[in-house]
Amino acid sequence: MCIRDRLFNLNKEEILAPQDWGFPVPIAYGPGRFSEIGTYCSENEITNPLIVTDSGSVDLPFIDNLVEILKKSKINSGIYSKISPNPRDDEIASGKKLFNDNNHDAIIAIGGGSAMDGGKSICLTANNDIELFDFEWEKTPQVIGPDNKFPKLITIPTTAGTGAETESTAMVTDTKQGIKLCIMHPELKPSLALLDPELTLGLPSNLTAWTGADAMIHSIEGYCVPGFHPLCDGAALESLNLISKSLITAVEEPNNLEARGAMLVASCLGGVSFIKGLGLVHAIAHMVGAEFNTHHGLTNAIILPAVLRYNLPDMEEKVMRMAQAMQYKDHSANHFIESMEKILDRIKIPKGLNEIGVPEDCIERISEKSMIDTAFGTNPRSATLDDVRELVKVSIFGAR
Repeated sequence: MCIRDRLFNLNKEEILAPQDWGFPVPIAYGPGRFSEIGTYCSENEITNPLIVTDSGSVDLPFIDNLVEILKKSKINSGIYSKISPNPRDDEIASGKKLFNDNNHDAIIAIGGGSAMDGGKSICLTANNDIELFDFEWEKTPQVIGPDNKFPKLITIPTTAGTGAETESTAMVTDTKQGIKLCIMHPELKPSLALLDPELTLGLPSNLTAWTGADAMIHSIEGYCVPGFHPLCDGAALESLNLISKSLITAVEEPNNLEARGAMLVASCLGGVSFIKGLGLVHAIAHMVGAEFNTHHGLTNAIILPAVLRYNLPDMEEKVMRMAQAMQYKDHSANHFIESMEKILDRIKIPKGLNEIGVPEDCIERISEKSMIDTAFGTNPRSATLDDVRELVKVSIFGAR
């Protein structure tokens, strides 16, 4: 019997277990919506926001445009752009100081995923004396009262990949330990996520490919995380459906607004999907990025095939659902993996981490660090150090 003819039953334990589901923040989507940001700030009594962006975006036109839109609404603003591709704890500390020294009352995070993470991290610490890594995912949430509540946060993604605009987590490099840590607080939620696909027009093909692959991997890993969360899983499958129709077009036709819009929505849905967690792709990529400052989406994309071959063989139902979402007639794990590899080839993703400067001598330490990453704990298949070591080795020398 082929997989598509099989019937899968309800998981009786999951369907009757108590669940607590959260859902994202208000989302404004559509071409031209960027022009509404001044009105939104005025209506929400934001008078002096700090614009947080990454070092690669500060000179792009949308930053000056944002300042001008705010000025038209008689809103002052400042800019903090010392956020690297893999945000660091010292950068967050400098941003907090600027926020307080200039009496800012909100944060507008605009740019790629690093800008989103930088803005959220500054928000976490701006109005309190709590240490940044006391907000680490595994720790008991800090008490936030009326006297130290978080500033209002607006997120505006200008790439379609990270999905960081709707959720509470941020990845920050601990410079003392040389590892990336996930920080968050359940009360830190953006007041608005503004998705305007016009902001992504003209993004270079390589960055479109890297960020688009990141969105695809978020949806795959988020969907494969164990647990019953139909909101996340539905978002993941719709994200994959949109990606199947738009990723290659967005890479090869950078000014195709329809493809850009579909990818921006897919990225947002991918961010919703990983509320459940992520997996070994991200666990490894986080530590590679922390040490070698590689682009996160590109690193994920290179690692993906190795982890899929490890995770998918015993996940028939989930593979079938993902294959259906991406309009594949063959629903087998092998075909799904081959299809992912063809997409990565088409959008010109390197085959090994060694092609982006990751050396062989890091295998042991990257493997060990990956096993303490938050995403390691939600991978659908358990892994030993030997397993992770092999995945890192294969990813360095060629995962496909």
